[in-house]
Formats: sequence, structure tokens, C-alpha cells
Amino acid sequence: MTDLHVTIIQSAIAWENPAANLTHYAELMADLEGATDLIVLPEMFTTGFTMNPSANAEKMDGTAVQWMTKQAAKINAVITGSLVIEEGGKYYNRLIWMRPDGTYATYNKRHLFVMAGEHEQYVAGRARLVVKLKDWRVCPMVCYDLRFPVWARNDGAYDLLIYTANWPNKRAYDWNTLLKARAIENQCYVVGVNRVGTDANGHVYNGDSCVIDPGWRQTLYHVEEEEAVYTETLSMKHLLEVRRRLPFLQDRDGFTIS
Repeated sequence: MTDLHVTIIQSAIAWENPAANLTHYAELMADLEGATDLIVLPEMFTTGFTMNPSANAEKMDGTAVQWMTKQAAKINAVITGSLVIEEGGKYYNRLIWMRPDGTYATYNKRHLFVMAGEHEQYVAGRARLVVKLKDWRVCPMVCYDLRFPVWARNDGAYDLLIYTANWPNKRAYDWNTLLKARAIENQCYVVGVNRVGTDANGHVYNGDSCVIDPGWRQTLYHVEEEEAVYTETLSMKHLLEVRRRLPFLQDRDGFTIS
């Protein structure tokens, strides 16, 4: 049973300035080589939560994706976070799961934030992503997806649920409450990675990045306001013991999502 080392990168994001952001993230990750298995970055980590995709999108062979490829190889860890991606004339808020060998998987954000007009600029995803890392099955999602428990419901497919976000401070109570709920109801570890600082629209972000225990209702790590680089070790032995002692996932309801 292999432990998993997961690193949270909570940072400010320079508005619509990929070059500055990529340089900053490289500095934050400089000491992680050989020290972690997975690095989680915020949502739209190169631009901030922009509703101007035509000026900010890149293709899958663009600068930021190439940067992820190089950094993953250098650190020997998976790097994940979402970007503004253009494909076939359409725009996506796309999470990229970049492996050290240069292969990757993608997840297009399913639930687009209507109150910001995200649904008018981006195309929603239709499929959930579950990826393997060591002995772990990981399900990464993006920000507003957190409010929809049916989409995240663990049907036995995963051990770790990740949310990468630009979640504003005025709804911090919701963020902190829902992350705990997802861990309890799905009997999995939950990692939430948010940004800090203020964006060009005046939205303030308090961070609140955290790691939630799968069963004993513990927050293993939580950080507000400041930039932070933190690595938590997740225990598969502990996870399996939680599921053995409280085997309620076997009584879950079956359903399909259209």
C-alpha cells in the first residue's frame, strides 16, 4: 500500500499574464524535485478567472502546456491545474493532468459559473476523469463543480478527489463546508487548491486551500490568505481502514447522469 505525496501551490495570479505566472510557479516549485508525486495548481493558473478567452487561450501545444511538460519531467511528478484552451474554434476551461513522461489526460470543467457568464464563453465538459497515480485513483475537478455532489459521487472509482479553484472570499464558508462534505460522503481524501490575492474585477480570494481526511472528519492542512507550498502525505492504509470500519459506500444509490 503506497503513500501518495501531494503538494498544494496556493498563490496569487497575475491577471492575464501567463509569462509572469509561469515564472512565479517555477520559483515556488524549485525545491520540489524528488520530493512529491503530485503538484496541484489553481484554476486558470496562467491568467486568473478570465471571461476573455479569445485573448488568452492557447492550444494544447502552447507555451503553458509545454511548461507543464518540462516541469513535470524535471520534478518527476504529475502537475495539474486548469488553463484556457482553444480547440476546434471553441474555448474550454480545461484541467490538464501532466505526467513526468510527457503524456497527459484532460478534463473540461463540467459546471460553468453562470453568474460570471462562464457558460457564454466556454464549452462545458461531458465526461468525468479518473486517473491512476501509483496505487491511487484520482478524480480531479474544477471550482464550481464542488457545488454538485451527484457529479462527484464516488461509485467506487476513486480514492482522492481534487478541486482546483478561483473561489472568492465572500463564499469561503461554502468552500470550506462543501470540501468536508465531499470527503465524508465519498469516503476519500479531498484536496482543495484555491488562489489568493485580488483579480482585475476586484474579487478577493482568501485561499483556504486544504487537505481533508477521508473518514475521521479532520482537516489535515488548511492555509488562508498567504502564498503557500505544502506537501501532505496521504495514506492508503488509513483510507482502506476507514472504508473497512465504516463500509457505507456499499449501500450507495445507483444512478446515471445525462
